[in-house]
Amino acid sequence: MNVIADEGFLGVLKDHPWAKHFSILAHQDNTLSLVPHGFFRNWLDEEPGFGSFVIGRCSGLGVGSIVKYDGNDQKLVVGRYVAGGLRLRFLLNGQHETQTISMAMFGAFSGALRYPSPPQYGDTILKNDIWIGDEAMFLGGAVVENGCIIGARALVPPNFRSEPYGIYVGSPARLVKFRFSEKIREALVDLAWWERPTAWIAQHNAAFLQKLGEDEGKSLELLAELKLNK
Repeated sequence: MNVIADEGFLGVLKDHPWAKHFSILAHQDNTLSLVPHGFFRNWLDEEPGFGSFVIGRCSGLGVGSIVKYDGNDQKLVVGRYVAGGLRLRFLLNGQHETQTISMAMFGAFSGALRYPSPPQYGDTILKNDIWIGDEAMFLGGAVVENGCIIGARALVPPNFRSEPYGIYVGSPARLVKFRFSEKIREALVDLAWWERPTAWIAQHNAAFLQKLGEDEGKSLELLAELKLNK
């Protein structure tokens, strides 16, 4: 498995208190990312010798989570500040051809038989500042935009596309509300604070403690000031 960490990656911390449960990826800015042990699987429920995985700083996926790879055609991309719950499932492909006489993959059961190549989804992409509840499942080709919440046990369907800062629940996952007003959402997307160094977040940490939904005018002023200070 080709694991691609964020810029400034230093290595895996073997002696961290959480190392029993995660591979702890350390970065030069003293931030971490967490990848649960046993995360990468193939159809035999073994660690695959192929595929790529990208994870940004300050992101972690919960214990018991897995991503199932069929080959090198797809990858899972996890941005920065993504918080994933327990036992998440990312099924990157696993399709069968449905437009032929049979959906059976004959070659797995007889060397004398052939079957068509299965269809392929695109990459599964989780952008930045996303919170995922326990036991959510993602099917291939999903793109979750910045600032979203995915509810516990939600089923994110194939080729799903979210709106930034949306809250999605259910099976299939559906938008139930937005976290903030349209103007605040637009300002947050424009700010793209996750692109800033950790030191910038520390410098402006007090702003991250404010509740943006209480006063739209003051919140927009705050976000505009942060934008000026980028």
